[in-house]
Amino acid sequence: MHFILIFFFQVTYALYHFNRKLTLEPKVTINARIVIVGASDTGIACLEKLIFRPHLKFNNITLISTHGIPTSDNCDLHMFLASSHCYNDKDYALLSPQSWVNVVIGKMKRIDRAAKHVVLSEGRKVPYDHLILCTGEQYQVCNPTGVDINKLLTNRELSVNLNQIYTGQVPSNLFTIKDKEDCLNAYIWLQDNFTDREGNVIVYGNTLDAYTTVEALLSLGVMGSRIHLVEPPLETNVTCFNNFTVESAVDEALKKSAVTVYKNGILAQWNDGNNPEPIMSASFTTDTKPFKLPCSVFINFYKKKVAYETFKAINDACLVYDGKLVIDSNFHTNDPAIRAAGPLTKFAQRYHADGWSHSIFNSKEVGYQLATILLPFFDPTLPVEDPPEDPERLIPMYPVPKIQGCKLPGGYYYLHVAKPGLSTPLAAQMSHAKYGTEIITGSAQTGNYFRLHLNQYSMVETITCLSTEPFPSSNYICLYGQNEQLLNRLCDRLEDGLITDLYR
Repeated sequence: MHFILIFFFQVTYALYHFNRKLTLEPKVTINARIVIVGASDTGIACLEKLIFRPHLKFNNITLISTHGIPTSDNCDLHMFLASSHCYNDKDYALLSPQSWVNVVIGKMKRIDRAAKHVVLSEGRKVPYDHLILCTGEQYQVCNPTGVDINKLLTNRELSVNLNQIYTGQVPSNLFTIKDKEDCLNAYIWLQDNFTDREGNVIVYGNTLDAYTTVEALLSLGVMGSRIHLVEPPLETNVTCFNNFTVESAVDEALKKSAVTVYKNGILAQWNDGNNPEPIMSASFTTDTKPFKLPCSVFINFYKKKVAYETFKAINDACLVYDGKLVIDSNFHTNDPAIRAAGPLTKFAQRYHADGWSHSIFNSKEVGYQLATILLPFFDPTLPVEDPPEDPERLIPMYPVPKIQGCKLPGGYYYLHVAKPGLSTPLAAQMSHAKYGTEIITGSAQTGNYFRLHLNQYSMVETITCLSTEPFPSSNYICLYGQNEQLLNRLCDRLEDGLITDLYR
């Protein structure tokens, strides 16, 4: 007798409930033209806050996005990028934003402030009364320095600008993965042209996404000896993990998988400076001597920046731009009809807050606060007040933690939840007199590393999990901000030896 197992995967969907009371409840109709550019976590959060206001009905909200609403039915596509835990596919299905807003697929090319419309790349014009820019930052195509490695130059001897924009032809086997659409394209190409064939893959970057992609390649069956991870120099002295234990575990896993890692490599040339279509080899300079690698596919995670098309649209519209779009503490740009939020922005110089920007905060919380600023203009139950003058020019602080999660080489499931703030080496933080208490159980070698940091007030301020077994991330995230007394007197039980594994 043969048994056939049939697995049924239920597609996530949104369920709407209507009753007499809800149907007859009066709603205020808002016909103002609100245009949100960018389906980032910040943009979606702002959208969510607006459309689910119970007594308001927005008839004219438009979302402009390159690929529409970010959705995916293939779980394999999540392997290439780390997660911010702001939204997942289930959240997008439950929100069903396409039911409430007009989704326009395209790229912003120009902003006409006088006529109040946005011009898209294909020429379409989208009029607005309120324009919200939430395009964020993405990985951009890396630009080779053009240095001839035969001259044996080091990184210190480079005289070129490393921030120049690549304007040449993008090779067909170069993948700069920014979103799930790029994940899909890379996944299909790798399955069709690389996984079952010979050749090397170069992963270029030192971000969490680079390590996530290495693990994804290993999971797809690519031999570790075919994978070369080239890490460019760090811009600061803080790594993407900022935890020596996690870094050591990942480095050891890469060695066991036979993945070759190169430190402080800067891309010099593709194909020795010849036509890069397709990429057959890549040359790099380092702090010592340069090197050259054969290449069948190049995956780029070099640096996140504002897209050139976005910068040009902002700059041509005469909005103040200083490395990023300049805003005040109420999300205003220098145009009262245009607001902006998220990693695209920075605070004006008058705040004297260099380094502090929306990029170090939780993007979902920033989006919620943006909507909170907007709602008084539409909601008659909320008083419209002039923004208070701020003689001290203080920037707003958003308390919701910054979250990162992914699967790392070695099969490690990784979660990091931390208080928003400027990047500081962990050793420097721990040397502070008011750092607090560190609680660690397990180890990376045993695959059950769990670290809690309690601040001076015994509140959970940092959570780091590294496990070879899946764990309920959403449950652990809820620990953030809780006092250890609420966690069943955690410190006392730890001292009594009653806790040996925080996962159990």
